[in-house]
Amino acid sequence: MAMSQTELLHELEPVVGVELDRHNSMAKEWFPHEYIPWSEGRDFDGIYGGQAWQEGDSKIPEAARVSLIVNLLTEDNLPSYHHEIATTFGRDGAWGTWVHRWTAEEDRHGTALRDYLTVTRAVDPVALERARMYHMEQGFTTEYGTMLQQLAYVSFQELATRISHRNTGRASGDEGCERLLARIAADENLHMLFYRNLLKAAFELDPNQTMRAVTDVVTTFQMPGTGMDGFARKAMIIANEGIYDLRLHLDDVLMPVLRQWAVFDKTGLDAEGEAAREELSAFLAKTEVTAARFVERREERRARAAARG
Repeated sequence: MAMSQTELLHELEPVVGVELDRHNSMAKEWFPHEYIPWSEGRDFDGIYGGQAWQEGDSKIPEAARVSLIVNLLTEDNLPSYHHEIATTFGRDGAWGTWVHRWTAEEDRHGTALRDYLTVTRAVDPVALERARMYHMEQGFTTEYGTMLQQLAYVSFQELATRISHRNTGRASGDEGCERLLARIAADENLHMLFYRNLLKAAFELDPNQTMRAVTDVVTTFQMPGTGMDGFARKAMIIANEGIYDLRLHLDDVLMPVLRQWAVFDKTGLDAEGEAAREELSAFLAKTEVTAARFVERREERRARAAARG
């Protein structure tokens, strides 16, 4: 018989304890203020009578700026994320210890990013604050109703966030920005390992339910920033620059994690588990075609632009 979500939570708690110890042994203490070039800062207009932000203040290319804003606004919704995982995983025992540790680590990402962008005048602070207010007022509610689905989601999402941060840093052409985003990405990678290893253990406890959860998430996956104002346009700018696109999502996020879980090598699945795996395989094949087509068309657009230039 399939295990209940509560039974799975209890069965996984010893694994949470082991993974928490591993995480704490690998996580490096760091301080956001050390990554900020405070000497570059100057007053903005308003109370202190400085200069208003203008487009020429930013040294960072537009696509990288758009990605930085998306990444920061995504980090801003941390209160909603905390509520979701605390409600699902609980606040007691090893689960609760992890929930609060994860929240504390994520909180400094938003702090560091905002300080960096403000001090270096990389983005319009008025527009950024208005976007933050709008996005946080929308909040975030997971569309996944089970603990297994949520574990699968964060396994992929943390890795996607790591890649987005790293590629944004590279696209910025700014040494300090890249250094900060590399530091943040290192945290996100450890978070991914934590969740990925938990779901691997869940496969051992209940492979059929876990396969169903993974398929449900892969076939419906969306980044948590989808609710922000103008997200579709921003996502297209980011994809066209190659910072994060469907090709990267498939090759660098979905497939590496699925291989770690050995989803296509599992034996002993029942009919429902096999059906979920077949659905997953068909979706990945379709996504491969779509990703290849996107890259091909992007290269064609770049060639036309180069010819005109």
